[in-house]
Amino acid sequence: MKRIANTKQLLIVILIAIWGCTDEVQTVTTFNSQVVSDEFETDGFINPLLWTFDTGTGENGWGNNELQYYTDRPENVTVEGGVLKITARREDFEGSGYTSARIITRGLWEQTYGRFEARMKLPWGQGIWPAFWLLGDNCEQVIWPQCGEIDIMENRGQEPTVIAGSVHGPGYSAGEAVTKDYELEGDRFDTGFHIFGIEWAPNYINFYVDDVLYNQITPADVPGEWVYDHPFYIIINVAVGGSFVGPPSNETVFPQTLEVDYVRVYQFE
Repeated sequence: MKRIANTKQLLIVILIAIWGCTDEVQTVTTFNSQVVSDEFETDGFINPLLWTFDTGTGENGWGNNELQYYTDRPENVTVEGGVLKITARREDFEGSGYTSARIITRGLWEQTYGRFEARMKLPWGQGIWPAFWLLGDNCEQVIWPQCGEIDIMENRGQEPTVIAGSVHGPGYSAGEAVTKDYELEGDRFDTGFHIFGIEWAPNYINFYVDDVLYNQITPADVPGEWVYDHPFYIIINVAVGGSFVGPPSNETVFPQTLEVDYVRVYQFE
């Protein structure tokens, strides 16, 4: 259920973290005022005050040559036992060979800056593409990637130990995005829950897995315009196929389900 917290908890703490070697300095901001928390407490339904759906094929596979048809059916998206479940299925539906779901907060909730995090267990298999990401709320007024895109977590299902965090903007999008992988040692992202998050401030975006800060992107790191100083909305989806992962193989097992324990957003004052 969506909850709005107005209580101001703590002052901002600015820390300087040394990452990897002494010549690389990263800034870390503590975000303590929670503004949105969806704990998925109502079985059967997503919160309509926070989430809506993208449905269909997006004409051209949502721009990525994806193979699924996104629906709002309970077969593809539901809440069970406090967990959001987005399920990709192999089935013939409206001319597509696969179905899945894509939920968004566009038009219902957007925010500039803050900590965005979700606790998730990922699906797996060749051609499965789960993602937790943000898109600029002006994407209907300007051509992507001018609106900006922040990929908090993307995973190639055939690589169950690796996720990527990226930004897309003018001059650095799609295959030229500014990105970095994080590899989980001795474990897989499809066998347990992990927290994927960013801390986004005016001059940097930090990327986290659990409590590990594995990358920071600043205006100096992008080869084009920094387009991350306006509101963005949240998207969670599971794609099938597409340019990032390739098509499923005969060995890909369906259905495949992304499980989301919670989504939480914080801000700083």
